[in-house]
Amino acid sequence: MPPKKQKTAAESRAAVKKKAAAKAPKSPAKAAAKKTAARKVATEKRGESPAGTVPVVNAANERVSDLVLHPEVFGVPVNEHLLYEAVKQYRANARSGTHATKNRALVSGSGRKPWRQKGTGRARVGEIRTPLWRHGGTVFGPQPRDYSYAMPRKARAAALRSALSQRVKEGAMKVVDHFDLAVPKTRELIAILGKLEVAGKTLLVDSKPTDNLVLSGRNIPGLKVVDPTQVNVYDVLDCRNLIVTQEALTRLEERLTP
Repeated sequence: MPPKKQKTAAESRAAVKKKAAAKAPKSPAKAAAKKTAARKVATEKRGESPAGTVPVVNAANERVSDLVLHPEVFGVPVNEHLLYEAVKQYRANARSGTHATKNRALVSGSGRKPWRQKGTGRARVGEIRTPLWRHGGTVFGPQPRDYSYAMPRKARAAALRSALSQRVKEGAMKVVDHFDLAVPKTRELIAILGKLEVAGKTLLVDSKPTDNLVLSGRNIPGLKVVDPTQVNVYDVLDCRNLIVTQEALTRLEERLTP
């Protein structure tokens, strides 16, 4: 047998480095990129939309295209305290504040002194409308007042971004290309919502909703049709389903992009 050729020192060092590089773990960035690519391929095979996008369907619930969501509007971390503040402000502004109780000036009864101050053996009293007596006035009772207060504009916008991001993460938002109702028919809109597999309380956001859509939806229990400028945190969190048209989604992104 011919003698084995001995490796030089340089060749030995190169072989050791090659083995060490093969055993060394991959960089986190490369591993994350590889996982993302694999996840994208898997979602495409299953017919799903990749991360950061949402499928756009028509009125028959047929997939038309994929729409990339703005990450600064629909992909922000959820700020629960900001959501609490926005909901509290909305509910406070909705209070009528018409509660009222009658004080001693408003209850019926004479203002005459019932008996003289001294000499009768009875407790002194000035009038029968005193709060100490039955049917007397109420002391420090609630009076009509305004409970509304303002919230900073940037805080309101940030709360709405958090609410929309939360609904996207929950998979409760559905994008429809458009609603085409020739006549105001509640039955037709109910049929469309059935095809979209929507049940329960629903918020439908359409850019400048037509009269046919508004009239068709006002008799459906739990359905609220609004313009993108009227979307608020309370309605987004209170609904079970959020349906947004493609044009309304664009207007929402223009309104809420910081």
